[in-house]
Amino acid sequence: MFDAVELSKATEKIVCKNSSGNLRKYYRFRPAAFYGGIATADCVGCNLRCIFCWAWNVVNNSAKIGNFYSPEEVAEKLVGIAKKKGFSQIRISGNEPTIGKKHLLKILGLIPPSFHFILETNGILIGHDADYAKQLSKFDNLHVRVSLKGTNEEEFSKLSGAYGASFNLQLNSLRNLVNEDVSCHAALIEIAKADLRGLKAKLKSIDAKLENIEIEPLIAYPAVKARLAKGGLSNINIFEK
Repeated sequence: MFDAVELSKATEKIVCKNSSGNLRKYYRFRPAAFYGGIATADCVGCNLRCIFCWAWNVVNNSAKIGNFYSPEEVAEKLVGIAKKKGFSQIRISGNEPTIGKKHLLKILGLIPPSFHFILETNGILIGHDADYAKQLSKFDNLHVRVSLKGTNEEEFSKLSGAYGASFNLQLNSLRNLVNEDVSCHAALIEIAKADLRGLKAKLKSIDAKLENIEIEPLIAYPAVKARLAKGGLSNINIFEK
C-alpha cells in the first residue's frame, strides 16, 4: 500500500513541468457522449492505483505517455472541441486532474463562463488542502464530481491500493467544497458495496444533498476483468465490453 498524498507529490514531478506549474501532460483531447455531450481533455498521472481503472496503462506509464501542454493550449483545445460539436460542457478526465494545482486553476480561469466545467476527481488533494476548495469557489461555472473508491476505509484500500486514511480525505473534500459553496456531488463505483448505508449516513452528515450518490457503472474491458479476477473480485455484476 501507499500514501496517496505522497504519491501525488511524486507524480506531479513527472507530469508537471517548470516552477510556475504552467505545463502538464495530456494524452488526448476528444468529444465524448457523457453528460449529453462534453469536450474532454484526458490528463496523465494519478495518485491511486484502482484495480478497476480503465486507464491503467496510462496511470502506470505516466513518464512515457502523453505530451506537455500549457493551460492556454488546453483551454483552446477544449473550447474548440465544444464549439465545433455544439457542446456547452467541458471537463478534464482520464487520470487525476487535481495534480498540478496551479495548472488546473489557470485552465479554469481561461474557460469562458458560458461553458459548464465538470471537474472529475477522486478529491484526495481537495480533502488534504482546504485552500484548494477555496480557490475553486472562484469559478461559478464549475461543478465537482468526487468519485469515491469505496464505502469505507477497508474497501477503499482494497479497490484503490492506497492506505485507508485517504478515504477520509475523499469525504473531507466534499466537506471542504460544501463549506466553500462549490457545486459538487459524490459518485461511487458500483462494485463498492461493503457499507453503502454507512456511507450515505456520513455524506448526509456533511450535507443532506450528498446522500443522493451517483452510481458509476463499471465497464468490463478485458484488462479490467483480468485485474478484478486477480484481486478476487471476478464474481461481480459489471457491464461487459
